[in-house]
Amino acid sequence: MLIDLQLHSTYSDGYLTPTALAGFIAREGVKIAALTDHNTVGGQDEFRAACQKHGLKSVTGLELYVKLDNHRMNILWFNFDDTSPDLHDILRASQRRRRRQARLLLEKLKRRGLTIGINKILDKYDHYVPVNHVADDILAVPRNKEKIKRELGIENPREEQIISQYFRNKDIGVLRESYINIKRILTLRKKIGGRIILCHPAKHSYVRREMWQKLKHLGLDGVEILSPHHSIGAVMYIQELAREFNFITTGGSDFHRFEGNNHILQNAWQYFRVDTKCLSSIKKIIG
Repeated sequence: MLIDLQLHSTYSDGYLTPTALAGFIAREGVKIAALTDHNTVGGQDEFRAACQKHGLKSVTGLELYVKLDNHRMNILWFNFDDTSPDLHDILRASQRRRRRQARLLLEKLKRRGLTIGINKILDKYDHYVPVNHVADDILAVPRNKEKIKRELGIENPREEQIISQYFRNKDIGVLRESYINIKRILTLRKKIGGRIILCHPAKHSYVRREMWQKLKHLGLDGVEILSPHHSIGAVMYIQELAREFNFITTGGSDFHRFEGNNHILQNAWQYFRVDTKCLSSIKKIIG
């Protein structure tokens, strides 16, 4: 059975609404899906309603930026109570921190000569300030586009190149994510339930046995094994470690958008599938 337990919508850094996202996944033959927007559950109700319309089973989901000591990582949280006031307090605080950081960096970029309506941009994003959308907003101004083309020396700069130059450049400023202590999340999980999964660990080289052992001791439930971010070698090694630590294994496309520009490949689902037969103990999440 095909599933997708990592999807992003316009409530964070995706480009489809939760309704459009459910329709897309249904057309791909997916039977169970989770909307896992960054640091927000704002799209959950819409996604659940859309999944029901398309005959899909929806799993409540969330992707969080977390830290443990000096380590920063992403986790996925499934099947928790998304109405919890305690959860919403944590998420709102993280959103405020992200917004403050975004404002400071936009002010720097404006001083460097880019035309930016800071309040107009930030007011568009009530739940999470997505760097990709903000980069798109800046590039949409013709004067900015010409300046960016000159400074990068590229006629058609890609979104990733713009983000690298203007949002992840130590000489200008770095728009960092708003990280939450994972111990705080694991403590809240005892109150509002759910399963917590280490997200695409090989993407940022988080495949470290000693770290996984520590996370297991703290209460981590599993690891995302099937991801477009993982090489086959990473998948095999993650599978081995997951068996050692008796982890649930999950998978997701990390879908954000259709690529556009007449490319042959428009999204991961054209070459990538997540089948439950490849995932151990997945029923603990999907039922």
